[in-house]
Amino acid sequence: MSALPDPGATRAVLIGTSRYDHLEPLPAVSNNLAALAAAMAEPSCWGLPPDHCVTLSNPTTAEMTMAAVRSAAEQARDTVLVYFAGHGLVDPENDLYLAMPQSRSQQVETGLPYRWLRQALLTSRAERCVVLLDCCYSGRALGSMAGDPADLADQASVEGTFLLAAAAETRTALAPPGEPFTAFTGELLDILRRGIPHGPELLEFGALYRHMRINLAAKGRPAPQARDRNTGAQLALGRNSAYLPAAGSAPTTARDNPTAGRSWPSPSGIRTVEGFFKALSDVRVTSGLTHQMVSLRSGGRVSAGTVSRLLNRGNLPKTWQTTGAYLSVCGVPETQVAEWQAVWMRLLAETTVEAAAVRPSNSRPSQKRSSTLLERWAGRASRRNGRS
Repeated sequence: MSALPDPGATRAVLIGTSRYDHLEPLPAVSNNLAALAAAMAEPSCWGLPPDHCVTLSNPTTAEMTMAAVRSAAEQARDTVLVYFAGHGLVDPENDLYLAMPQSRSQQVETGLPYRWLRQALLTSRAERCVVLLDCCYSGRALGSMAGDPADLADQASVEGTFLLAAAAETRTALAPPGEPFTAFTGELLDILRRGIPHGPELLEFGALYRHMRINLAAKGRPAPQARDRNTGAQLALGRNSAYLPAAGSAPTTARDNPTAGRSWPSPSGIRTVEGFFKALSDVRVTSGLTHQMVSLRSGGRVSAGTVSRLLNRGNLPKTWQTTGAYLSVCGVPETQVAEWQAVWMRLLAETTVEAAAVRPSNSRPSQKRSSTLLERWAGRASRRNGRS
């Protein structure tokens, strides 16, 4: 079943090298990073908070890059994503390493061996890992990048992840002159913006890969490669903006219940409060209803302002009534509403326990200040009594 990850339990690291001391520059990579970071923050994509998506532009050392990757891998519980754009090089043993600004061809110590990234992701506690590689094995930029007969995806395979790689080919442009993005990332961003006509409701990585491969091949550009393990291909990068629900066979049913047959966001993957509210917002998007329409369908039980406040809260509501009414009005089946309530109860219990664990340490300073004030008042009263 396709799903968007919980943004509160997901981390992304976007790495790009556009300037090189010994290789030709790739100025489009800087645009790649900025545009992809903005896309990852969009509610229609993963909706990642700024501190959950780290961007490393022209990192000077492999140690700096690995520190960011390891931190993301340790913090993520749902999904961890690593993206790299720049020159991809091959060491004397035919292993892939990613070029840093000071990298030289055939000198792996000047770059970042891919196996280091792979190992960091394999030890992550995240349930899913995604790797996006916009690179090839060697060094010509802006016009073409040299290819290699080896399969890049096989070089970079990671168990339990989805890998999407741009495979460079001889005489084929990776960073076309005059275009703002590299061919691979530009196509990815275009699909996120325009969607896939007649495609699924969510942009699963499997569907994303197939559409990118068709489009890039039609343009005479390198065809991407993909590898997935387990259910990695079912993870979604965003909502399909071109999605149109199939017309129902019974018009009266569609008229009476316009949300019938929708693929509702599943609460089963929610791990954090942030993920709870992101999924609640996705419910409204899936329903196709505006805040005002939700209010009208509720018969006045839920106002448009209440819907807005519910979807923009930072903490969980203490009671279930409004949330349950909102889900039912949007058209979520009652069986799924019960699942939502179970998730709400779990998160509410967890946040209550966390707050109780923090409260004693926060109360000590105020208790100490209160004691100090009492001592001062007592001292002043004693001095006044002595003078009298």
